[in-house]
Amino acid sequence: MSNKNEFYSKLKIQLEDTTKFPADYLYKFIVPSTENQVAEVEAIFNNTGAVINTKKSKTGKYVSVSIILKIKSSDEVIAYYKKAENIKGIISL
Repeated sequence: MSNKNEFYSKLKIQLEDTTKFPADYLYKFIVPSTENQVAEVEAIFNNTGAVINTKKSKTGKYVSVSIILKIKSSDEVIAYYKKAENIKGIISL
Protein backbone atom coordinates (compact mmCIF):
# COMPACT_ATOMS: atom_id res chain seq x y z
CA MET A 1 0.00 0.00 0.00
CA SER A 2 2.81 2.43 0.79
CA ASN A 3 4.18 1.91 -2.75
CA LYS A 4 0.95 3.26 -4.21
CA ASN A 5 0.97 6.21 -1.82
CA GLU A 6 4.59 6.90 -2.73
CA PHE A 7 3.77 6.65 -6.45
CA TYR A 8 0.87 9.11 -6.14
CA SER A 9 3.00 11.52 -4.07
CA LYS A 10 5.68 11.54 -6.78
CA LEU A 11 3.05 11.90 -9.50
CA LYS A 12 1.51 14.89 -7.72
CA ILE A 13 4.92 16.62 -7.54
CA GLN A 14 5.64 15.90 -11.21
CA LEU A 15 2.24 17.15 -12.31
CA GLU A 16 2.57 20.37 -10.34
CA ASP A 17 6.06 20.97 -11.76
CA THR A 18 5.13 20.32 -15.39
CA THR A 19 1.44 21.19 -15.81
CA LYS A 20 -0.44 24.46 -15.56
CA PHE A 21 -3.98 23.67 -14.42
CA PRO A 22 -6.67 23.65 -15.68
CA ALA A 23 -5.31 21.49 -18.50
CA ASP A 24 -6.29 18.71 -20.88
CA TYR A 25 -4.92 15.48 -19.42
CA LEU A 26 -4.48 12.22 -21.33
CA TYR A 27 -5.27 9.01 -19.45
CA LYS A 28 -4.23 5.73 -21.08
CA PHE A 29 -5.35 2.36 -19.83
CA ILE A 30 -5.11 -1.19 -21.13
CA VAL A 31 -7.89 -3.53 -20.03
CA PRO A 32 -8.72 -7.16 -20.82
CA SER A 33 -11.59 -7.50 -23.28
CA THR A 34 -12.97 -10.58 -21.50
CA GLU A 35 -15.50 -8.84 -19.26
CA ASN A 36 -16.98 -5.35 -19.16
CA GLN A 37 -13.82 -3.50 -18.09
CA VAL A 38 -14.07 -1.00 -20.96
CA ALA A 39 -17.57 -0.05 -19.80
CA GLU A 40 -16.26 0.31 -16.24
CA VAL A 41 -13.53 2.71 -17.40
CA GLU A 42 -16.03 4.69 -19.47
CA ALA A 43 -18.39 4.87 -16.46
CA ILE A 44 -15.70 6.60 -14.37
CA PHE A 45 -15.44 9.39 -16.95
CA ASN A 46 -19.15 9.46 -17.87
CA ASN A 47 -20.77 12.93 -17.90
CA THR A 48 -17.41 14.72 -17.52
CA GLY A 49 -17.02 15.94 -21.10
CA ALA A 50 -14.19 13.47 -21.67
CA VAL A 51 -13.21 12.33 -25.17
CA ILE A 52 -12.84 8.54 -25.06
CA ASN A 53 -11.19 6.42 -27.76
CA THR A 54 -10.81 2.65 -27.71
CA LYS A 55 -8.70 0.32 -29.82
CA LYS A 56 -8.57 -3.48 -29.69
CA SER A 57 -5.23 -5.27 -29.72
CA LYS A 58 -4.33 -7.42 -32.73
CA THR A 59 -5.26 -10.59 -30.84
CA GLY A 60 -8.44 -9.05 -29.42
CA LYS A 61 -7.50 -9.97 -25.85
CA TYR A 62 -6.99 -6.38 -24.73
CA VAL A 63 -8.45 -2.95 -25.37
CA SER A 64 -6.51 0.30 -25.19
CA VAL A 65 -8.60 3.13 -23.76
CA SER A 66 -7.44 6.74 -24.23
CA ILE A 67 -9.28 9.52 -22.44
CA ILE A 68 -8.73 13.26 -22.77
CA LEU A 69 -10.31 15.29 -20.00
CA LYS A 70 -10.07 18.89 -18.80
CA ILE A 71 -8.61 18.62 -15.29
CA LYS A 72 -8.57 21.34 -12.63
CA SER A 73 -5.74 20.09 -10.38
CA SER A 74 -3.17 17.37 -9.76
CA ASP A 75 -5.42 16.00 -7.01
CA GLU A 76 -8.19 15.48 -9.57
CA VAL A 77 -5.80 13.59 -11.90
CA ILE A 78 -4.88 11.26 -9.04
CA ALA A 79 -8.51 10.81 -7.95
CA TYR A 80 -9.40 9.39 -11.39
CA TYR A 81 -6.40 7.02 -11.29
CA LYS A 82 -7.49 5.80 -7.85
CA LYS A 83 -11.02 5.11 -9.12
CA ALA A 84 -9.64 3.22 -12.12
CA GLU A 85 -7.25 1.03 -10.11
CA ASN A 86 -10.27 -0.87 -8.72
CA ILE A 87 -11.07 -2.28 -12.17
CA LYS A 88 -10.02 -5.91 -12.57
CA GLY A 89 -6.96 -6.38 -14.81
CA ILE A 90 -6.47 -2.69 -15.65
CA ILE A 91 -3.02 -1.35 -16.52
CA SER A 92 -2.45 2.40 -16.25
CA LEU A 93 0.10 3.91 -18.63
